[in-house]
Amino acid sequence: MSARAPLGLRSYLFAPANHARRAEKVFAAGADAAILDLEDAVAVAEKAAARPLLVAAMQRPRNARGYARVNGVDSPFWQDDLAVVVGPWLDGVVLPKAESAAQVRSFVAHLEDCERQARLAPGTLDLMLIVETALGVVNVEAIAAASPRIGRIALGGGDYTSDLDLEWTAEEEALAYARARIAHASRAAGIEPPVDTVVIEVRDQARFRRSALNGRRLGFLGKLCIHPDQVAPCHEVFTPGPAEIARARAIVAAFRDAEARGVASIQVDGVFVDYPVVYKAQRVLALAERLAPAVTGDG
Repeated sequence: MSARAPLGLRSYLFAPANHARRAEKVFAAGADAAILDLEDAVAVAEKAAARPLLVAAMQRPRNARGYARVNGVDSPFWQDDLAVVVGPWLDGVVLPKAESAAQVRSFVAHLEDCERQARLAPGTLDLMLIVETALGVVNVEAIAAASPRIGRIALGGGDYTSDLDLEWTAEEEALAYARARIAHASRAAGIEPPVDTVVIEVRDQARFRRSALNGRRLGFLGKLCIHPDQVAPCHEVFTPGPAEIARARAIVAAFRDAEARGVASIQVDGVFVDYPVVYKAQRVLALAERLAPAVTGDG
């Protein structure tokens, strides 16, 4: 297990922790990470019983990283969630409804106590936050910088649009402000690029793909999924394609040759290229290298 998930996780697929068959199938759906949910997908009466089921699912052989979404700190359940689920079987923890830096620091302190009790070094488990309220978006810069434990921040579009009574259309204008704030805050805090919201229209592949493209264009690196059918289009959008990789290679190679001649601004296929453009191309190639099996079609 590692404290920080590797850059390049594109898909995070949810399943309710108290549904044994779905909790088992989620790891075979092809997602980069599975999130077993103790929060919204589990009724209050089922919370306690769901915790050991989550642990049992995580302990079985699996092909994806395993995360637990615990209940928010405004609930009476989150401390008991952590006490049961934290252990060497887990890769990370997801905190929903993050709304302040103080709240995050309190959660981190308790998480690290639980890691110690589980004989894990504090910092072993990856931590992802979900920002999904107006207050969370307003405070997101402070939230992102609240702890070095934070790996990445995700946008929760359902709760966010409900909180503000926004109309969540296929064009997603209602999410643009939150996406921009979260992407800027993540970059300023030096954490990984953020993870985009779920799409609740689980049978509308075109809408999911459009939403993923919207997120990618605004600096997001992956997406939360709530149905196995969303995994493939998620990977399609967030994996650099052959044309994108070829263009990035051409930019880097041409600029390297120009730089050797003492030139730092050139044109590649009619497009002006200087250092910022090269740095972006290098990021594309670095991501493609991390995703090499997916890019080549081997995984």
